[in-house]
Amino acid sequence: MSRIGKKVITVPSGVTVTVSPSNEVTVKGPKGELKQAIDRDIKIEIANNELTIVRPTDQIRHRALHGLYRAIVANMVTGVTEGFKRELELVGVGYRAAVTGQQIDMALGFSHNIIMELPKEVKATSTAEKGQNPKIFLESIDKQLLGQVAAKIRSLRKPEPYKGKGVRYSDEIVRRKAGKAAGK
Repeated sequence: MSRIGKKVITVPSGVTVTVSPSNEVTVKGPKGELKQAIDRDIKIEIANNELTIVRPTDQIRHRALHGLYRAIVANMVTGVTEGFKRELELVGVGYRAAVTGQQIDMALGFSHNIIMELPKEVKATSTAEKGQNPKIFLESIDKQLLGQVAAKIRSLRKPEPYKGKGVRYSDEIVRRKAGKAAGK
């Protein structure tokens, strides 16, 4: 039995969870509404503010989906109550970011600035304090979309191992390499 799949999801007050006959889960809460289609074999049981994910058999496919859908639904419940945040740091001389509406304008050492359009579900802010690296803060109720957007921004200039320059997550540790040894 999946250890993750067996865990019960507690639904806080103010959050409603509904499952349609076509196996689409809808979670509504104070921060918004999320929908997710679920495999037709996996069943969701709702009883006194607790959700339980049930699989029909012990087939490999069902075992794989059991923990997956439990984690997805738990993230949906957390998203509509608290939301998710991701922080990116721009390390490098002249690297900066400015947010205007749903666009991020980034100077990452290329000849032109990179302008990235954000999905409407993601909110962004940026800070640039003296003596600190510029930071981009992303917020959303959808954990999957937030991670995807953060990974896309990071992929524009990944941290390199020699000087550590690039876009990194604030909690990321970049392994550094020694440069070339000095001449003899």
